[in-house]
Amino acid sequence: MAEFEDEHQAETEAEEDAYVLSDQLITRIMQAVDQQDRDRLWAEMEPLHPADIADLLEQLGAFDRARLIELYGTEFDGDILSELDESIREDVINILNPEVLAEAVRELDSDDVVDLVEDLEDDRQRAILEVLEDSDRVAVQQSLTYPEYSAGRLMQREVVMAPEHWNVGEAIDYLRDQDELPDQFYHIVLVDPRLRPVGNVTLGKLMASRREVLLSTLAEETFHVIPVTQDEEDVAYAFNQYHLISAPVVDENDRLVGVITIDDAMAVLDEEHEEDILRLAGVGEGGLNDNIVETTKQRFPWLAVNLLTAILASMVISIFEATIAKFVALAVLMPIVASMGGNAGTQSLTVAVRAIATRDLTGRNVWRVIRREVLVGLVNGLAFALVMGIVGVIWFGGPELGYVIGAAMVINLVVAGFAGTVIPVLLERMGVDPALASGAFVTTVTDVVGFFAFLGLAAMWLL
Repeated sequence: MAEFEDEHQAETEAEEDAYVLSDQLITRIMQAVDQQDRDRLWAEMEPLHPADIADLLEQLGAFDRARLIELYGTEFDGDILSELDESIREDVINILNPEVLAEAVRELDSDDVVDLVEDLEDDRQRAILEVLEDSDRVAVQQSLTYPEYSAGRLMQREVVMAPEHWNVGEAIDYLRDQDELPDQFYHIVLVDPRLRPVGNVTLGKLMASRREVLLSTLAEETFHVIPVTQDEEDVAYAFNQYHLISAPVVDENDRLVGVITIDDAMAVLDEEHEEDILRLAGVGEGGLNDNIVETTKQRFPWLAVNLLTAILASMVISIFEATIAKFVALAVLMPIVASMGGNAGTQSLTVAVRAIATRDLTGRNVWRVIRREVLVGLVNGLAFALVMGIVGVIWFGGPELGYVIGAAMVINLVVAGFAGTVIPVLLERMGVDPALASGAFVTTVTDVVGFFAFLGLAAMWLL
């Protein structure tokens, strides 16, 4: 028995160690911090990716985070800063030794530096810009002049380009002669004499072709140019829609000013998905590292809206106070109708908001989608009406209440399917974020309609 337990414990520990940032590893790291053992700390953290170290810092409290950073010292990688959640990034910057911070920032590409400094206070922003080389500082400052959430903020200024008339040999010789190239790049951007991008050549095709082959003959068929002022949501959509790996960014004169790579575009797409999920739940853009005051401010407005909708639903109930007093069983069954309608509305709402975000729901197919959701609500309503009819007979000894709640459920599920689709579409056309505002409206509709249908039918059929 003891051998079995030891074997089971060993298997459990092996499974936990399979995760890069396991609880056991965090424990060992914090033991090194407690003992002020810098060599051991470096040894434990050396295999970790910057993203894993960022996750570690986010999981720690402010006190332990500060102790770890101070002991970690000069080993702090600039990529850790770009991976950190924005809610604690400034705190980490404030903890770092200025020399360590300067060295960390110099390692970053221009797009990562822009992402790092754009949300900082002016004095802290200036301090970071001052440690950059002149050319890098000018590039970052110019990117900061572009609108927030635009391609200009997202792009990196380090671009590998070549004249369109070059051949493969000339391009390879040029690359070999460069002292510095971007850490990651996927294409050589072909440009005309006015520095306007005219095509992309993948590194794979470049290396697989003979030296005398013209670059223009190797250009990819799919070529997409991004305006520098284009919204980053549209940029992410283009990457996802057209399966882009990188795309050149052009200014108002169509001149090449930067490039956006797939990792940055997918980060935007991931942020948009996360933002939609949080907004559907009415918690804004909050994270685990926000303090109590910030979290309260983010959630309070939507709880207030929910309170108003609850009051409105209660006013509907009060209209039928006499009916409820005569048939107390109605009070028992009311939550069922409202709950089923709310869940059905949330299902339709989630599908609609996601389809709007991916641009799958358009003016051309909106009525087809609405019709589908209404019919789904009707079919589900009829099925659950049958179930509640049987429940009504068993529970209350007669079919009357079953008829009432069944009919009310059919009505509410049909309305839920309609409202869950139409409301986000209308909000989107009015310029309001459907993920942020749809939930409160759909809940109000399903509650009010559900209570009114159930109690109204009860008043007509049972009195």
